[in-house]
Amino acid sequence: MAVSRQVGPPARALGALYGKALGLPSVRTRYSIRPGIRVPTRDGAELLTDHYLPERNPRGTVLIRSPYGRGVPLNWTHGRMLAARGYHVLVQSVRGTAGSTGTFRPIVQESQDGQDTLAWLREQEWFDGRLATIGGSYLGWAQWALLQDPPPELRAAVVLVGPHDFQQVMYGTGALALGDLLSWSAMVGAQGDGGLRGLRALVAARRRLAAAWAERTSAEAAASVLDGTAADWFGDWLDHTAADDPFWAGYRADSALEKADVPVLLLGGWQDVFLDQTLHQYRTLRRRNPSVALTIGPWTHRDTAAKAGRVVDPQLVRWLDRHLGGDTATAEAPVRIYQTGARRWLDLPDWPPAGTERVLWLQPDGGLGRHAAEGTVGFRYDPADPTPSLGGRHMSAKAGEVDNRSLERRADVLTFTTEALTEPVDVIGEPIVELEFAADNPHADVFVRLCDVDSRSRSRVITERFVRLSPAPLEAAKIRLELGACAHRFATGHRMRLQISGGAYPRFARNPGTDEPGTFVAVAVRIGLAASTLALPVPGTSAAPSTEGVPSTMHGDA
Repeated sequence: MAVSRQVGPPARALGALYGKALGLPSVRTRYSIRPGIRVPTRDGAELLTDHYLPERNPRGTVLIRSPYGRGVPLNWTHGRMLAARGYHVLVQSVRGTAGSTGTFRPIVQESQDGQDTLAWLREQEWFDGRLATIGGSYLGWAQWALLQDPPPELRAAVVLVGPHDFQQVMYGTGALALGDLLSWSAMVGAQGDGGLRGLRALVAARRRLAAAWAERTSAEAAASVLDGTAADWFGDWLDHTAADDPFWAGYRADSALEKADVPVLLLGGWQDVFLDQTLHQYRTLRRRNPSVALTIGPWTHRDTAAKAGRVVDPQLVRWLDRHLGGDTATAEAPVRIYQTGARRWLDLPDWPPAGTERVLWLQPDGGLGRHAAEGTVGFRYDPADPTPSLGGRHMSAKAGEVDNRSLERRADVLTFTTEALTEPVDVIGEPIVELEFAADNPHADVFVRLCDVDSRSRSRVITERFVRLSPAPLEAAKIRLELGACAHRFATGHRMRLQISGGAYPRFARNPGTDEPGTFVAVAVRIGLAASTLALPVPGTSAAPSTEGVPSTMHGDA
């Protein structure tokens, strides 16, 4: 039987310093920890759970379910932090991880096990019927899985960069999100129960990943990394590519968006891989749930676990205090976003903000102009030397607004750039790129980025979109790409740059140019300029300053 242990003065003092550094509400109570509780499931598995118990005036219970262990950082950033502010906190290792029994089958197992955890919780004498869930990434998915059948005790949820549809995560672009999925599978498959053995396995997995990208197929890359690990689920993902395959039923929690009627706080990042899903969650919930709120910061996926703490943690505590703890604090704005470039937070009544559209045309000299131009431009994509991925919206430590100049020097990358801006230009919403596109091979991809080029010529990615064309048009045809949402100010003296290429490997599985695995055929792409445009969403004055600083003629060096 798990035994509670008191938290001593050193740990309490460290927790108080942590809270002060992040600007959290004051500590309310001392607390104790009861580690290693075995929560039973209907099929006999046991889910190891640590319980953080406030000593007085409990304000409800917070449930956190994770595949990444129950130690650092969760024990400090959520367990101890929230218990000191009056909440019972349950930090649980999901099935097959960190000592929990059963076999780990990622994603599909969380709905049933979440409900079994709730059944156990209802039998605990200290549970007062007030429940909230919190967590990010996979921990966010665990919440959506539970919300497919919302427990009546649920009073609030906080979902941080958490997807609700993993089929879209994996194949939503038409191509496998190889880099993120194989890296994640290798890390989780190697971690085991942690400790020194787990650390050695993680180091070995990273070495294998670095070599795996040279393999010719995704299956070969996976075999070189995952053979001998527990990550046999990856092969199933490779075998089911069709969106309508019944295999994916357990990977989707769309119904949760139609059922959740409790206050939901959604937290995302402009360079997060799941941003599109976070915004879809907000729009879907908002239609019938006025108590949903959205915050998007200048973060990558990994930033939200650490760098975002000064914004996320105080907001998380305020949300729980208001909706679970019963405080009557003033409601926050429904939407709070950080505008990159301007380096400021904006409060909005909704997303996206109202505004207008500014259209720029691709120019034959590599410029972006206010008037259409004639001619064509093109590039050749060779899967034997695939255009590499660099920065952008993915899960690795190298995500984000990195300098793209090395990528833009490649012959298989086109760029179209404005002159230096005479006044700031604010872009808030989803830019749209339309291209008159033709390829000499029906197996083709297109990857488009909007970048900010500063006075030192550094080209930093702001937003992007990748699409596998199925099939690609062999005669000139219009294709439309909705770039991911952004909120950015292009400063005076900076330039806008549109980047076009045929891939981003290994982030997305390379297009071999043929149906034959391991056989490579290059593709030549032509873009007609007369009908190829970049449309920028320009906000109204209520959201940001007007953007009248675009020169009447805009062209520059590619």
